[in-house]
Amino acid sequence: MIPYFQFIKFYIGPLPINIWGLCVALGIIAAILVTQKFAGFAKLEKQRIFDMSFWVVLISLLGGRLFFVISELSFYLQDPWAIFKVWEGGMSIFGGFIGAIIVAIIYLKKHKLPVLPYFDAVIFGLPLGLGIGRLGCFFIFDHPGIITNFFLGERYLDGLVRHNLGLYLSLNGFLLSFVFFWLFTKNKQRFTGFYTIFFLGWYGLTRFCLDFLRSADLAVSDARYFSLTLAQFLSILMIVGSFILWYYVKHLKPKEHERQN
Repeated sequence: MIPYFQFIKFYIGPLPINIWGLCVALGIIAAILVTQKFAGFAKLEKQRIFDMSFWVVLISLLGGRLFFVISELSFYLQDPWAIFKVWEGGMSIFGGFIGAIIVAIIYLKKHKLPVLPYFDAVIFGLPLGLGIGRLGCFFIFDHPGIITNFFLGERYLDGLVRHNLGLYLSLNGFLLSFVFFWLFTKNKQRFTGFYTIFFLGWYGLTRFCLDFLRSADLAVSDARYFSLTLAQFLSILMIVGSFILWYYVKHLKPKEHERQN
């Protein structure tokens, strides 16, 4: 059992450093570095990757905030100025995903670059970024789960031992990053779209399962719709999307290529 703690900020002289924001920033940097390395192996335009990363990060942060505000609309309607208090936290990873996908497709289409190869490069670095970024959620304990006697449970403010979903999501990111690196060492010539499909299926399934461990008895608990969180419905869409993309890559795309030739 992990004793209760909240590591929210530390100071460098008079300057306060928010630990959640620091972890997110370090995660973004790590993801971009890994993506750049993968792009070199895949013979993609590394400068394009770097330029696109700026817009992907910016819009994913805006999308993550917007999606969170929408999901907690009743609270923000009572205090609209709180929408701009991003230093207090409040981001949706799925809103970030949606924003990142839209801006990446627009950027790649604008510069006449193939979408899936560049998506694979970005996705390859994403799990490490998620692993590091989610450490911030673990340190501030903003995703308390149901009561447990699991050895990784953490004592919460109410004195009960609960799952810390931030820790589990961080471990999930690190594990998927390890799997990606292991698969890459086994075969560097995976089919185009492989890592994108793998990520959609893995993250969608693990997030769907982990959300059953989220608390339902606290003021900070996520709303349920037909006994499922909004993230679980979006996780289902990710899983379905992985199958649709796999079918397109393995069955429809080869036929389109044959017709063009």
